[in-house]
Amino acid sequence: MTGTGGPGVRLSERQRLAWLRLIRSDNVGPATFRDLINHFGSAERAIAHLPELSQRGGARRQIRIATPAQAEAELAAAARFGAVFVGIGEPDYPAALRRIDGAPPLIAAIGDLRVAHGPAVGIVGSRNASISGTKFATRLAREIGAAGYRIVSGLARGIDAAAHEASLDTGTIAAMAGGLDRPYPPENLDLYERIREGAGLALSEMPMGWEPRARDFPRRNRLIAGISLGVVVIEAAARSGSLITARRANDFGRLVFAVPGSPLDPRAAGTNGLLKEGAILTTRAADVLDALAPISRIAPDDEPLIEEPDEGATPDWDPPRDDERARVAGALGPSPVEIDDIIRHCGLPAATVHYILLELDLAGRLDRHPGGMVSLGSGET
Repeated sequence: MTGTGGPGVRLSERQRLAWLRLIRSDNVGPATFRDLINHFGSAERAIAHLPELSQRGGARRQIRIATPAQAEAELAAAARFGAVFVGIGEPDYPAALRRIDGAPPLIAAIGDLRVAHGPAVGIVGSRNASISGTKFATRLAREIGAAGYRIVSGLARGIDAAAHEASLDTGTIAAMAGGLDRPYPPENLDLYERIREGAGLALSEMPMGWEPRARDFPRRNRLIAGISLGVVVIEAAARSGSLITARRANDFGRLVFAVPGSPLDPRAAGTNGLLKEGAILTTRAADVLDALAPISRIAPDDEPLIEEPDEGATPDWDPPRDDERARVAGALGPSPVEIDDIIRHCGLPAATVHYILLELDLAGRLDRHPGGMVSLGSGET
């Protein structure tokens, strides 16, 4: 596997092991991971505080924390497969992805890591694609790839497969819903092998050995949207994963492109709907390239989004009081709200509110939503 040695700070092996343990522990998602690192300074110190935090948040049973042996086994399995884990502040982490809300702190990668650098365009669409839809996806991916962009898709049948095939020589990225050693669907296994062995890269935030489930595909779609500067949708039904990708792209401030189709074809209902909502009409590669040209020239911000200070650093503040915890919990309900609104409503310091939300999150009592919004959940550890 080849890397670039670009800007960024590499994790030590000890840090990488601790990061993997933390993200594989119960109730620790990307946003919670970031908050824990920001507060405690390192994954190791955060792990040490997980039991206390979850108990104070109201957990009824002990939180499961990934052990060093479990993390070491996953790292070893990845190495045997030829994959590596890349941290969010490291040189080989996709620059655009690190800027999205809830970016995965660690991603497993296999293939040519140099493909992770440079601007990318997502191309997604129907699994049951028409001949004309497949041909257009092929032409679009080939021409956009020739212009210097990586092509990102989800390794699915139909439009995804056509986009990957057409960009094997210029650089293609497959975002996967399962572990890197569990590609889906099976009929694209040969394509997957060619992506890994050529000018391609496959990425996943799921553990090695993870069989993809239905609820894992929206997470995969979020990766496609996050890596890309813009997403092109070709043939998407009114209810489809491609529309989820388009919505996430819009949430992340990416451009959304849609290829028009016949009103009589249900595969075009979603794309035609996107056009009504303001997506960029796309009938040729130039429509995409012209819209992205100003964005792709913007210099990336190389500052890592997660930093770990010196090992001796410790939080310099007092933990929340029980009455403050009650005030924050009482301000929450089933409807998502912004954290800034909670801070204003409760009249508490921002650090105190964030810490209490961490406790609730680790206890399984907090639901996180797009845009950094939160609500009171009903789950438990």
